[in-house]
Amino acid sequence: MYSFPPSQCKSRAPAFIQILISIIYFIQIGLALKKLFEEGVVKREDLFITSKLWNDHHAPEDVPEALNESLNDLQLDYLDLYLIHWPVRVKKGTNNNPENFVTPDLPATWGAMEKLHDAGKARAIGVSNFSSKKLGDLLAVARVPPAVDQVECHPCWQQTKLHNFCQSAGVHLSAYSPLGSPGTTWMNGNVLKEPVIISISEKLGKTPAQVALRWNIQMGHSVLPKSTNQERIKQNLDVHDWSFPDDVLAKFSEIKEARLLRGNFAVNPQSVYKTHEELWDGEI
Repeated sequence: MYSFPPSQCKSRAPAFIQILISIIYFIQIGLALKKLFEEGVVKREDLFITSKLWNDHHAPEDVPEALNESLNDLQLDYLDLYLIHWPVRVKKGTNNNPENFVTPDLPATWGAMEKLHDAGKARAIGVSNFSSKKLGDLLAVARVPPAVDQVECHPCWQQTKLHNFCQSAGVHLSAYSPLGSPGTTWMNGNVLKEPVIISISEKLGKTPAQVALRWNIQMGHSVLPKSTNQERIKQNLDVHDWSFPDDVLAKFSEIKEARLLRGNFAVNPQSVYKTHEELWDGEI
């Protein structure tokens, strides 16, 4: 989860193409957005704002409540994209302790998401952390197909199977932690130290971060990097007017892959997922 002090939220908001919002700092972001709109710094239609449905609001009657609370905190009328955060459900108002897990009913939750889309409160709806199988199962019953599957994706976890499935199904793959989230406590990895990426960056005169981001973009994915450094934000945006030649792109296949965010919280005897293999349907 990314969080910034309120002062940084206000000063950096114009630099964001997409704003992924965590409930912990919704209100601060809402105040920042209100100020930016009022001062004419940015227009609502120029921002693409995404939020997620948390695990304790999967019951169909709780889905609109969760979105309305987010909209109120953000002082917005609609979201551009609303995602089911995990294919995991816990009792309403509880945390992710094992005793709180209940069996998810993803088709029912999705039906409630579709109604939010119908009402215009979520202009697009999608999922996050869904395997190819779970995404396929949902597509089989969905009236409004998921527009996006937002997952961990970077050169050290390339999601080849999911990438191919999303392309065939017309679902956009969006990459969170495209740099491996160095410096965080919840992911143990740093894509920027991968020797292949460093070698490519030196050959092309780019930063390792630019190389990692460009790989995702060249694969057709959107990326959600995080930085509080203005210079790094500028560098992260400078990934669109160049590309990897075929011989360089082939080098990424030499990287030894490993999933960094394994979803340990969701795997326990009380969960519907007893193993990581069940959570990710073998994509681990």
